Amino acid sequence: MKHDYASYISDTAKDLKPSGIRRFFDLAAQMEGVISLGVGEPDFITPWGTREAAILSLEQGYTSYTANPGLFELRQEITNYLDARFGVQYDPKNQIIVTIGASQAIDLAFRAILNQGDEVLIVEPAFVSYGPLVAIAGGTPVPVSTIAENGFKVTPEQLESAITNRTKAILLCSPNNPTGTTLNKAELSAIAKIVEKHDLIVVSDEIYAELLYTDEPYTSFASVEGMYKRTILINGFSKGFAMTGWRLGFLAAPKEFVEVMLKIFQYTTMCAPHMMQHGALEALRNGYHEVEAMRASYRRRRNYVVQTLNQIGLDCHMPGGAFYVFPSIKSTGLTSEQFAEELLMQEKVAVVPGSVFGESGEGYVRCSYATSMQQLQEALKRMARFVEARNFAVRADY
Repeated sequence: MKHDYASYISDTAKDLKPSGIRRFFDLAAQMEGVISLGVGEPDFITPWGTREAAILSLEQGYTSYTANPGLFELRQEITNYLDARFGVQYDPKNQIIVTIGASQAIDLAFRAILNQGDEVLIVEPAFVSYGPLVAIAGGTPVPVSTIAENGFKVTPEQLESAITNRTKAILLCSPNNPTGTTLNKAELSAIAKIVEKHDLIVVSDEIYAELLYTDEPYTSFASVEGMYKRTILINGFSKGFAMTGWRLGFLAAPKEFVEVMLKIFQYTTMCAPHMMQHGALEALRNGYHEVEAMRASYRRRRNYVVQTLNQIGLDCHMPGGAFYVFPSIKSTGLTSEQFAEELLMQEKVAVVPGSVFGESGEGYVRCSYATSMQQLQEALKRMARFVEARNFAVRADY
Protein backbone atom coordinates (compact mmCIF):
# COMPACT_ATOMS: atom_id res chain seq x y z
CA MET A 1 0.00 0.00 0.00
CA LYS A 2 1.39 3.37 -1.01
CA HIS A 3 1.25 6.19 1.47
CA ASP A 4 0.46 9.72 0.42
CA TYR A 5 3.14 11.25 2.61
CA ALA A 6 2.19 14.75 1.49
CA SER A 7 -1.07 14.40 3.41
CA TYR A 8 0.91 13.95 6.63
CA ILE A 9 3.05 17.07 6.20
CA SER A 10 1.98 20.36 7.76
CA ASP A 11 0.93 23.14 5.39
CA THR A 12 3.53 25.45 6.93
CA ALA A 13 6.34 23.00 6.25
CA LYS A 14 5.08 22.34 2.72
CA ASP A 15 5.17 26.03 1.90
CA LEU A 16 8.77 26.53 3.05
CA LYS A 17 11.16 26.99 0.14
CA PRO A 18 14.63 25.40 0.25
CA SER A 19 17.43 27.86 0.88
CA GLY A 20 18.49 29.56 -2.35
CA ILE A 21 22.01 29.86 -0.97
CA ARG A 22 22.43 26.10 -0.57
CA ARG A 23 21.69 25.37 -4.24
CA PHE A 24 24.77 27.25 -5.40
CA PHE A 25 26.92 25.76 -2.64
CA ASP A 26 25.86 22.30 -3.77
CA LEU A 27 26.63 23.10 -7.42
CA ALA A 28 30.04 24.53 -6.53
CA ALA A 29 30.88 21.51 -4.36
CA GLN A 30 30.60 19.25 -7.39
CA MET A 31 33.16 21.23 -9.41
CA GLU A 32 36.94 21.44 -9.15
CA GLY A 33 38.82 24.73 -9.05
CA VAL A 34 35.89 26.83 -7.83
CA ILE A 35 36.57 29.99 -5.85
CA SER A 36 33.65 30.54 -3.54
CA LEU A 37 32.56 34.06 -2.67
CA GLY A 38 29.29 32.67 -1.40
CA VAL A 39 30.17 31.36 2.02
CA GLY A 40 28.95 33.52 4.89
CA GLU A 41 31.62 32.60 7.38
CA PRO A 42 35.08 33.82 8.35
CA ASP A 43 38.07 32.28 6.61
CA PHE A 44 39.95 32.49 9.90
CA ILE A 45 40.27 29.40 12.09
CA THR A 46 38.94 29.89 15.61
CA PRO A 47 41.86 31.31 17.65
CA TRP A 48 43.92 28.73 19.50
CA GLY A 49 43.14 30.03 23.00
CA THR A 50 39.43 29.43 22.40
CA ARG A 51 40.00 25.97 20.96
CA GLU A 52 42.37 25.06 23.80
CA ALA A 53 39.79 26.06 26.42
CA ALA A 54 37.22 23.73 24.87
CA ILE A 55 39.73 20.88 24.65
CA LEU A 56 40.74 21.40 28.28
CA SER A 57 37.13 21.37 29.38
CA LEU A 58 36.71 17.95 27.75
CA GLU A 59 39.85 16.64 29.41
CA GLN A 60 38.50 17.84 32.74
CA GLY A 61 35.22 16.04 32.19
CA TYR A 62 32.86 18.94 31.50
CA THR A 63 30.47 16.82 29.46
CA SER A 64 27.24 17.22 31.43
CA TYR A 65 24.25 19.50 30.89
CA THR A 66 24.60 23.06 32.07
CA ALA A 67 21.82 25.23 33.44
CA ASN A 68 19.20 25.76 30.72
CA PRO A 69 20.21 29.35 29.92
CA GLY A 70 23.91 28.46 29.93
CA LEU A 71 26.87 28.53 32.30
CA PHE A 72 26.39 31.38 34.73
CA GLU A 73 30.03 32.45 34.24
CA LEU A 74 29.44 32.75 30.51
CA ARG A 75 26.22 34.70 30.96
CA GLN A 76 28.07 37.02 33.33
CA GLU A 77 30.83 37.51 30.77
CA ILE A 78 28.25 38.19 28.04
CA THR A 79 26.66 40.90 30.17
CA ASN A 80 30.11 42.42 30.80
CA TYR A 81 30.81 42.35 27.07
CA LEU A 82 27.49 43.96 26.10
CA ASP A 83 27.97 46.68 28.69
CA ALA A 84 31.59 47.42 27.78
CA ARG A 85 31.15 47.31 24.00
CA PHE A 86 27.63 48.63 23.44
CA GLY A 87 26.52 50.28 26.66
CA VAL A 88 23.55 47.99 27.38
CA GLN A 89 23.13 46.38 30.79
CA TYR A 90 21.51 43.00 31.40
CA ASP A 91 21.16 40.74 34.43
CA PRO A 92 22.93 37.40 33.82
CA LYS A 93 20.45 35.66 36.13
CA ASN A 94 17.33 36.22 34.08
CA GLN A 95 18.03 38.24 30.92
CA ILE A 96 20.47 36.08 28.93
CA ILE A 97 20.12 32.72 27.13
CA VAL A 98 23.06 31.00 25.44
CA THR A 99 21.64 29.40 22.28
CA ILE A 100 22.62 27.09 19.44
CA GLY A 101 23.71 29.89 17.17
CA ALA A 102 22.03 33.24 16.57
CA SER A 103 19.52 31.55 14.28
CA GLN A 104 18.01 29.64 17.20
CA ALA A 105 17.85 32.87 19.20
CA ILE A 106 15.79 34.47 16.40
CA ASP A 107 13.58 31.37 16.25
CA LEU A 108 12.96 31.57 20.01
CA ALA A 109 12.12 35.26 19.77
CA PHE A 110 9.46 34.75 17.12
CA ARG A 111 7.95 31.71 18.83
CA ALA A 112 7.71 33.69 22.06
CA ILE A 113 6.04 36.84 20.71
CA LEU A 114 3.93 35.83 17.70
CA ASN A 115 0.32 34.72 17.59
CA GLN A 116 -1.21 33.25 14.44
CA GLY A 117 -1.29 35.90 11.73
CA ASP A 118 0.81 38.51 13.53
CA GLU A 119 2.92 40.44 11.03
CA VAL A 120 6.65 41.05 11.21
CA LEU A 121 8.26 43.72 9.04
CA ILE A 122 11.50 42.44 7.52
CA VAL A 123 13.86 44.93 5.91
CA GLU A 124 15.00 43.50 2.56
CA PRO A 125 17.31 42.43 1.07
CA ALA A 126 17.40 40.13 4.10
CA PHE A 127 19.00 36.90 5.23
CA VAL A 128 17.10 33.94 3.84
CA SER A 129 15.98 32.44 7.16
CA TYR A 130 14.05 35.42 8.54
CA GLY A 131 10.81 34.98 6.62
CA PRO A 132 10.63 31.20 7.11
CA LEU A 133 11.28 31.55 10.85
CA VAL A 134 8.39 34.02 11.13
CA ALA A 135 6.15 31.61 9.21
CA ILE A 136 7.17 28.61 11.35
CA ALA A 137 6.15 30.60 14.43
CA GLY A 138 2.72 31.25 12.88
CA GLY A 139 3.39 34.82 11.83
CA THR A 140 3.29 36.58 8.48
CA PRO A 141 6.52 38.07 7.12
CA VAL A 142 6.04 41.46 5.46
CA PRO A 143 8.97 42.60 3.30
CA VAL A 144 10.01 46.25 3.32
CA SER A 145 12.23 46.83 0.30
CA THR A 146 15.26 49.12 0.22
CA ILE A 147 17.19 50.45 -2.77
CA ALA A 148 20.85 50.85 -3.69
CA GLU A 149 20.41 54.59 -4.31
CA ASN A 150 19.81 54.96 -0.58
CA GLY A 151 22.61 52.57 0.37
CA PHE A 152 19.96 49.90 1.09
CA LYS A 153 18.94 51.83 4.22
CA VAL A 154 15.34 51.63 5.35
CA THR A 155 13.58 54.86 6.19
CA PRO A 156 11.04 55.44 8.96
CA GLU A 157 8.51 56.40 6.29
CA GLN A 158 8.93 53.03 4.56
CA LEU A 159 8.37 51.18 7.80
CA GLU A 160 5.35 53.24 8.78
CA SER A 161 3.70 52.72 5.40
CA ALA A 162 3.96 48.94 5.87
CA ILE A 163 2.43 48.88 9.37
CA THR A 164 -1.09 47.48 9.77
CA ASN A 165 -3.23 46.60 12.77
CA ARG A 166 -1.63 43.12 12.63
CA THR A 167 1.96 44.34 12.85
CA LYS A 168 3.67 43.00 15.97
CA ALA A 169 7.38 43.42 15.38
CA ILE A 170 10.20 44.64 13.16
CA LEU A 171 13.30 42.60 12.42
CA LEU A 172 16.42 44.69 11.90
CA CYS A 173 19.87 43.44 10.95
CA SER A 174 22.74 45.92 11.13
CA PRO A 175 25.31 45.42 9.71
CA ASN A 176 23.10 43.73 7.18
CA ASN A 177 23.44 40.39 5.46
CA PRO A 178 23.60 40.52 2.40
CA THR A 179 24.28 44.24 1.75
CA GLY A 180 26.68 45.14 4.56
CA THR A 181 24.59 48.26 5.19
CA THR A 182 24.89 49.71 8.69
CA LEU A 183 22.44 51.99 10.47
CA ASN A 184 23.92 54.68 12.69
CA LYS A 185 22.54 56.06 15.93
CA ALA A 186 20.54 58.87 14.29
CA GLU A 187 18.95 56.47 11.80
CA LEU A 188 18.07 53.97 14.52
CA SER A 189 16.65 56.75 16.70
CA ALA A 190 14.33 57.76 13.85
CA ILE A 191 13.13 54.16 13.55
CA ALA A 192 12.66 54.04 17.32
CA LYS A 193 10.04 56.79 17.11
CA ILE A 194 7.98 54.61 14.77
CA VAL A 195 8.41 51.63 17.08
CA GLU A 196 7.22 53.67 20.07
CA LYS A 197 4.33 55.25 18.17
CA HIS A 198 2.93 51.88 17.05
CA ASP A 199 3.80 49.92 20.20
CA LEU A 200 6.02 47.39 18.43
CA ILE A 201 8.77 44.95 19.39
CA VAL A 202 12.14 44.89 17.63
CA VAL A 203 14.15 41.73 17.08
CA SER A 204 17.62 43.18 16.48
CA ASP A 205 20.08 40.81 14.79
CA GLU A 206 23.48 42.19 15.76
CA ILE A 207 25.60 39.16 14.86
CA TYR A 208 27.89 41.33 12.68
CA ALA A 209 28.33 44.09 15.28
CA GLU A 210 32.06 43.40 15.64
CA LEU A 211 32.62 43.72 11.90
CA LEU A 212 32.06 47.46 11.59
CA TYR A 213 34.27 49.75 9.47
CA THR A 214 32.63 53.16 9.89
CA ASP A 215 34.07 56.02 11.93
CA GLU A 216 31.07 56.00 14.27
CA PRO A 217 30.97 53.39 17.04
CA TYR A 218 28.42 50.62 16.73
CA THR A 219 24.96 51.40 18.13
CA SER A 220 22.92 48.53 19.53
CA PHE A 221 19.21 49.11 19.04
CA ALA A 222 18.65 48.28 22.71
CA SER A 223 20.78 51.31 23.64
CA VAL A 224 18.56 53.76 21.76
CA GLU A 225 16.41 55.83 24.11
CA GLY A 226 13.20 54.02 25.06
CA MET A 227 14.06 50.83 23.12
CA TYR A 228 15.60 48.65 25.84
CA LYS A 229 12.18 47.42 26.99
CA ARG A 230 11.09 46.72 23.39
CA THR A 231 14.21 44.96 22.05
CA ILE A 232 15.19 41.32 21.83
CA LEU A 233 18.91 41.57 21.10
CA ILE A 234 20.44 38.74 19.06
CA ASN A 235 24.18 38.14 18.89
CA GLY A 236 26.72 35.36 19.03
CA PHE A 237 30.24 34.12 18.42
CA SER A 238 30.08 32.89 14.81
CA LYS A 239 31.12 35.95 12.83
CA GLY A 240 33.23 38.30 14.95
CA PHE A 241 34.95 35.51 16.90
CA ALA A 242 35.33 33.10 13.92
CA MET A 243 33.31 30.35 15.63
CA THR A 244 30.68 29.39 13.03
CA GLY A 245 30.94 25.63 13.52
CA TRP A 246 30.68 25.94 17.28
CA ARG A 247 27.02 26.96 16.91
CA LEU A 248 26.91 29.36 19.84
CA GLY A 249 24.76 32.46 19.98
CA PHE A 250 22.94 34.34 22.68
CA LEU A 251 19.98 36.58 23.22
CA ALA A 252 19.45 39.39 25.70
CA ALA A 253 16.09 40.93 26.52
CA PRO A 254 13.80 42.11 29.32
CA LYS A 255 13.21 39.23 31.73
CA GLU A 256 9.53 39.05 30.77
CA PHE A 257 10.58 38.01 27.26
CA VAL A 258 13.38 35.75 28.47
CA GLU A 259 11.12 33.81 30.83
CA VAL A 260 8.90 32.79 27.91
CA MET A 261 11.78 32.03 25.56
CA LEU A 262 13.46 29.93 28.23
CA LYS A 263 10.37 27.74 28.55
CA ILE A 264 10.48 27.01 24.82
CA PHE A 265 14.24 26.44 25.01
CA GLN A 266 13.87 23.97 27.89
CA TYR A 267 11.53 21.76 25.87
CA THR A 268 13.33 21.98 22.52
CA THR A 269 17.03 22.09 23.38
CA MET A 270 17.81 21.85 27.11
CA CYS A 271 21.09 23.79 26.85
CA ALA A 272 24.00 24.62 24.59
CA PRO A 273 26.94 22.16 24.60
CA HIS A 274 28.94 22.42 27.79
CA MET A 275 32.46 22.34 26.31
CA MET A 276 31.59 24.90 23.63
CA GLN A 277 30.53 27.33 26.32
CA HIS A 278 33.98 27.07 27.93
CA GLY A 279 35.50 28.04 24.61
CA ALA A 280 33.19 31.06 24.32
CA LEU A 281 34.10 32.09 27.86
CA GLU A 282 37.77 32.17 26.90
CA ALA A 283 37.00 34.09 23.71
CA LEU A 284 35.26 36.86 25.64
CA ARG A 285 37.84 37.02 28.40
CA ASN A 286 41.06 36.89 26.41
CA GLY A 287 40.36 36.80 22.67
CA TYR A 288 39.31 40.30 21.78
CA HIS A 289 42.68 41.28 20.27
CA GLU A 290 42.12 38.50 17.71
CA VAL A 291 38.76 40.05 16.79
CA GLU A 292 40.43 43.40 16.17
CA ALA A 293 43.05 41.81 13.91
CA MET A 294 40.39 40.01 11.87
CA ARG A 295 38.35 43.20 11.54
CA ALA A 296 41.38 45.09 10.19
CA SER A 297 41.97 42.37 7.61
CA TYR A 298 38.34 42.43 6.47
CA ARG A 299 38.45 46.21 6.10
CA ARG A 300 41.42 45.98 3.71
CA ARG A 301 39.70 43.30 1.66
CA ARG A 302 36.42 45.26 1.54
CA ASN A 303 38.18 48.33 0.16
CA TYR A 304 39.94 46.30 -2.51
CA VAL A 305 36.83 44.37 -3.59
CA VAL A 306 34.56 47.43 -3.83
CA GLN A 307 37.13 49.40 -5.81
CA THR A 308 37.75 46.51 -8.21
CA LEU A 309 34.08 45.71 -8.76
CA ASN A 310 33.37 49.31 -9.69
CA GLN A 311 36.36 49.30 -12.06
CA ILE A 312 35.07 46.25 -13.94
CA GLY A 313 31.64 47.82 -14.36
CA LEU A 314 29.64 46.27 -11.54
CA ASP A 315 28.36 49.22 -9.51
CA CYS A 316 28.87 48.56 -5.81
CA HIS A 317 28.17 50.73 -2.78
CA MET A 318 30.66 50.80 0.10
CA PRO A 319 29.23 48.62 2.89
CA GLY A 320 29.69 49.78 6.46
CA GLY A 321 30.09 46.33 7.99
CA ALA A 322 29.86 42.53 7.83
CA PHE A 323 31.95 40.79 5.13
CA TYR A 324 29.71 41.07 2.08
CA VAL A 325 29.43 43.32 -0.94
CA PHE A 326 26.26 43.54 -3.02
CA PRO A 327 27.17 44.73 -6.53
CA SER A 328 24.65 45.45 -9.26
CA ILE A 329 24.82 43.12 -12.25
CA LYS A 330 22.05 44.93 -14.18
CA SER A 331 24.51 46.18 -16.81
CA THR A 332 25.03 42.59 -18.00
CA GLY A 333 21.37 42.15 -18.93
CA LEU A 334 21.22 38.94 -16.89
CA THR A 335 18.99 38.13 -13.96
CA SER A 336 20.71 37.48 -10.65
CA GLU A 337 20.13 33.76 -11.04
CA GLN A 338 21.47 33.69 -14.60
CA PHE A 339 24.54 35.73 -13.66
CA ALA A 340 25.40 33.48 -10.71
CA GLU A 341 24.89 30.28 -12.68
CA GLU A 342 26.79 31.38 -15.80
CA LEU A 343 29.65 32.84 -13.74
CA LEU A 344 29.95 29.54 -11.90
CA MET A 345 29.86 27.40 -15.03
CA GLN A 346 32.10 29.61 -17.20
CA GLU A 347 34.61 31.01 -14.71
CA LYS A 348 34.20 28.79 -11.64
CA VAL A 349 33.40 31.64 -9.26
CA ALA A 350 30.52 31.09 -6.85
CA VAL A 351 28.37 34.04 -5.77
CA VAL A 352 24.82 34.14 -4.43
CA PRO A 353 22.01 35.62 -6.56
CA GLY A 354 20.49 38.64 -4.86
CA SER A 355 16.99 37.42 -5.59
CA VAL A 356 17.21 34.82 -2.80
CA PHE A 357 17.30 37.70 -0.31
CA GLY A 358 13.97 39.13 -1.48
CA GLU A 359 12.53 40.84 -4.55
CA SER A 360 14.60 43.98 -3.99
CA GLY A 361 17.73 41.85 -4.31
CA GLU A 362 17.03 41.09 -7.96
CA GLY A 363 19.69 42.66 -10.16
CA TYR A 364 22.42 42.14 -7.56
CA VAL A 365 24.63 39.33 -6.28
CA ARG A 366 26.16 38.77 -2.86
CA CYS A 367 29.91 38.28 -2.73
CA SER A 368 31.68 37.43 0.52
CA TYR A 369 35.19 38.78 0.96
CA ALA A 370 35.86 36.41 3.87
CA THR A 371 38.53 34.63 1.87
CA SER A 372 42.22 35.23 1.23
CA MET A 373 43.40 38.26 -0.73
CA GLN A 374 45.01 35.90 -3.26
CA GLN A 375 41.70 34.14 -3.84
CA LEU A 376 39.85 37.46 -4.07
CA GLN A 377 42.29 38.76 -6.67
CA GLU A 378 41.87 35.65 -8.82
CA ALA A 379 38.08 35.62 -8.40
CA LEU A 380 37.78 39.26 -9.45
CA LYS A 381 40.06 38.65 -12.45
CA ARG A 382 37.68 35.88 -13.54
CA MET A 383 34.64 38.07 -12.92
CA ALA A 384 36.17 40.87 -15.01
CA ARG A 385 36.74 38.41 -17.85
CA PHE A 386 33.15 37.17 -17.56
CA VAL A 387 31.68 40.69 -17.56
CA GLU A 388 33.80 41.77 -20.53
CA ALA A 389 32.75 38.70 -22.51
CA ARG A 390 29.14 39.35 -21.62
CA ASN A 391 29.35 43.01 -22.65
CA PHE A 392 30.98 42.00 -25.95
CA ALA A 393 28.14 39.55 -26.60
CA VAL A 394 25.54 42.23 -25.86
CA ARG A 395 27.25 44.71 -28.22
CA ALA A 396 27.47 42.02 -30.92
CA ASP A 397 23.69 41.54 -30.70
CA TYR A 398 23.26 45.13 -31.81
